[in-house]
Amino acid sequence: MANLEERVAVVTGSAGGIGLAIAERLAAEGASIVLSDVNGEGLDALCGQLKGKGAPDAIGVTGDLSREEGASALLEATLGRFGKVDILVNNAGGGIIRPFLDHTPETLRATIDRNLWTTLWCCRAFLPPMLERKRGRIINISADSVHTGTFSHAGYNAAKGGVNGLTTGLAFEFGKHGITVNAVSPGGVMTPDLRKLMEADPETEKKYALKVHPRVVLETIPTRRFAEMHEVAALVAFLATDDAGAINGQVYSVNGGQWML
Repeated sequence: MANLEERVAVVTGSAGGIGLAIAERLAAEGASIVLSDVNGEGLDALCGQLKGKGAPDAIGVTGDLSREEGASALLEATLGRFGKVDILVNNAGGGIIRPFLDHTPETLRATIDRNLWTTLWCCRAFLPPMLERKRGRIINISADSVHTGTFSHAGYNAAKGGVNGLTTGLAFEFGKHGITVNAVSPGGVMTPDLRKLMEADPETEKKYALKVHPRVVLETIPTRRFAEMHEVAALVAFLATDDAGAINGQVYSVNGGQWML
């Protein structure tokens, strides 16, 4: 029996990158998958791919999870198809990365909306059906830049710091009901965009407006490499299992030792 057989997992922000890697790993562990993204293009094809990787079933739901109605619609679609939810992975995010004083009110709001409000609304929507069954796993995706600071990340860190606070608060409140809430906090991860930055792609460099090149950051990592997406997904998958039942309210770094306790 796979670790997550007969489980239903919702993964937000899963049309690509880390979110898709997480969905693929959960599918390989036997879970049925609900993919969710603000951009619905290609979700149906990705659902087919997940079935090929081991998911008994998979559906895609398009919506803006930074709005309460978006999270409610995602829950409705999940229960309509599967009748339950066992695992919620709040991966939706994507900050607008730039020096703090270069932000506008609009870019700051977008950064908070994408990273904090998506997580908050989805937790609020999905907790009631987990409470009814007295079991559930919520895994929030944070960021190690909250600890390290990192150039041009102040606005983004404000949102992800909120995710960490939400994680511990919910873990304390709902642990007695069989629901655990943890966070996985990656440092640098070799996503498609980071790979482009490493290759000095002008359009990607303009998109992120970084003042320090990732190669400089790489020198601060003891392992001298960025994490791979599948390494983040592996930790998420473990936290979703029964074996992780005593782990609650924790924020786990995946960072090659760039930041240590």
